[in-house]
Amino acid sequence: MLDFITGPLFVISLAVFFVGLLLRAIFYVRGLDAKLERVAYTYHADRSIPGALTSIFKWLIPGGTCGWRAQPVATLLFFLLHCGAVLIPLFLLGHTVLLEYYTGISLPALPGALADILSIAAVVGLVLLALRRLAVPALRQLNSGQDWFILLLTFLPFATGLMARLNTASYESWMIAHVLCGELFLILAPFTKLSHIVLFFMSRAQIGMDFAIKRGGATRGGAFPW
Repeated sequence: MLDFITGPLFVISLAVFFVGLLLRAIFYVRGLDAKLERVAYTYHADRSIPGALTSIFKWLIPGGTCGWRAQPVATLLFFLLHCGAVLIPLFLLGHTVLLEYYTGISLPALPGALADILSIAAVVGLVLLALRRLAVPALRQLNSGQDWFILLLTFLPFATGLMARLNTASYESWMIAHVLCGELFLILAPFTKLSHIVLFFMSRAQIGMDFAIKRGGATRGGAFPW
């Protein structure tokens, strides 16, 4: 079974993930208004491109925006989760071996101890963010079933991966569970709010372009309001 889920099923999962997210990005661009947005962004490329890059860059830095600075604890938890969610899938040794075998793409591997720290930090960040959703009334009202499902879908690959590493007596069972949870994440990402893996960059770029062109951008320069 392990051969199947780390072979054909893994390849199918990757294909659904990348093709699905590519289509989400294409549909996002096609959904922009041709006159108000696409033409304006293209015609004023000298301002729209720097605006897009500035917007993305600032939101990728802890404390880079007013929103991050206003909620320092939530910001810390957010980056704990997302650092692990980005670095572990890409640079964990077992993942890099599979990726190179099936795609020919070779990535450097994280040291085992650092991978453990990032995984634990991601789980802690995710659990505390979930508790925050329950504790803050405004967030509690916004919660939906899909939100909790996505948190669970994100939690399971980390939890099962840590158990596979720590519980050597049941290593194969936990590893099968880990691989299946990871592949379920890949398959469902394009069809859920996990598509923000790509759409975050699309939406931040669009907002940056808007502020660089339409909202006093010609006179404001790089002084963005966030």
